[in-house]
Amino acid sequence: MDSHSLFFVIFVIAVALSFDFTNGMHDAANSISTVVSTRVLSPRYAVLWAAFFNFVAFLIFGTAVASTIGKGMIDIKVVTPVVILAGLIGAISWNMITWFFGLPSSSSHALIGGYAGAAIARAGWGVIITSGWTKTLTFIVLAPVIGLVLGFFLKIALSWIIFKLKQQPASVDRWSRVLQLFSAAAYSLGHGGNDAQKTMGIIASLLVSAGLYQSTFIPLWVVLSAHAAIALGTLSGGWRIVKTMGQRITKLRPVDGFCAETASAVSIFTATHLGIPVSTTHVITGAISGVGSVNRLSAVRWNVTRRIAWAWVFTIPAAGIIGGGVYAILNLFLK
Repeated sequence: MDSHSLFFVIFVIAVALSFDFTNGMHDAANSISTVVSTRVLSPRYAVLWAAFFNFVAFLIFGTAVASTIGKGMIDIKVVTPVVILAGLIGAISWNMITWFFGLPSSSSHALIGGYAGAAIARAGWGVIITSGWTKTLTFIVLAPVIGLVLGFFLKIALSWIIFKLKQQPASVDRWSRVLQLFSAAAYSLGHGGNDAQKTMGIIASLLVSAGLYQSTFIPLWVVLSAHAAIALGTLSGGWRIVKTMGQRITKLRPVDGFCAETASAVSIFTATHLGIPVSTTHVITGAISGVGSVNRLSAVRWNVTRRIAWAWVFTIPAAGIIGGGVYAILNLFLK
């Protein structure tokens, strides 16, 4: 297969959309774990709810994150279709490894890790654009902290309001179940808006490197394809990770799920507006931990959180190593 042929470019686009599908499958747990674990929605209706809002996110968000991925992290001059293919294979491989072990790692960071590893394998460390990586790496730390703090204070504020209004537990349970439908929708909008854009940026880089476009403009067909792929992936489930996110970190009630999802949605909306490819996994994990710690610190199973954190630490280098290795192999056969 000629690496410069139109057929090869179409093949790599298909692989990119496959990654987007695995992203939706892998991150379905982020979108539905709280609403399922609180039994506000059954798993079947939860994935339908999340997938719908994953898809319609294109009506709300722009392409700022796609621009960051497409031209703000790797020097586009050294990018080739083979580099992108190798990076995608690295990201998909790491997604599947962590999915198999039930670890909610970041698909976003797997993508940029695999992409960077393949680019470095081709042209060395000089391909890295420092400014784009600085804000992304900064948010690896900030994202879960922001989620944790917002979740913590939102739960305290809501608890205070419930106390002042002398709400009975049954009443709180009823209205918080309704509110959680909206918070789950908002989170899924943020997830679709931020994560689908990463694949858009990769496809835009591919089109430029193949000489089909002169700039990293995002065509409408790319936008719709990316959102459709992530929505279909969400529909496929991801139940291994649902159990980790929704049950093992801390016990959640509907009011807790509402606070965690709302805190996460606010964080992701802000990052998407700023063009930062934040990890939705990091944010929701931090928010769930923050909400759980309001009752008492021991309510959060911090050993599970630490296990998740180690998966985060290894994601970029692991995906990068795989991406670089795949590039070296592909480069032997595709010239």
